[in-house]
Amino acid sequence: SKFLNDKWMIKNGFLNDVQENKPWWWNVKVQKLNLSAPLILLPEVSCQKAIEILQEKGYDQAPVVAESGLILGMVTLSNTLTSVLAGKAQFSDPVTNVIYDQFSKIGLEDNLGKLSCILENDHFAIVVHEQMQFNGNGSSFMKQTVFGVVTAMDLLTFVSRNEK
Repeated sequence: SKFLNDKWMIKNGFLNDVQENKPWWWNVKVQKLNLSAPLILLPEVSCQKAIEILQEKGYDQAPVVAESGLILGMVTLSNTLTSVLAGKAQFSDPVTNVIYDQFSKIGLEDNLGKLSCILENDHFAIVVHEQMQFNGNGSSFMKQTVFGVVTAMDLLTFVSRNEK
């Protein structure tokens, strides 16, 4: 059962510290990774344009975020090209036709131990920051802002550069 799997429990926020001999970086906050600002695509960007932008900027993937701030998913170069070449999508289609809508999110205040559990199964995690926003009538709501995209390479680079 997944409820007996500590890594699943950590990834989904049910457990914090389960590893007895944690590595030095386990409790370091995600914000210490010093991620660069993400490249974000709006949903109406075409597959062709997304490929061009990603290649030009040197990215493999980018979050697709609606104007409202809602995170719709991730577009990747490989998935976009595979979908187009297989005839499942056209170059002129919006990127929403080829996005991964199953993705993990992690907060800036979460620890690298939780991130490492996520990255054991996922190729990336979207780093989000929650902000309280108020509208004109004074009511408030929480909005998630994409702060970055983190991969296993980011974690590995951090650990190797800061090894104690």
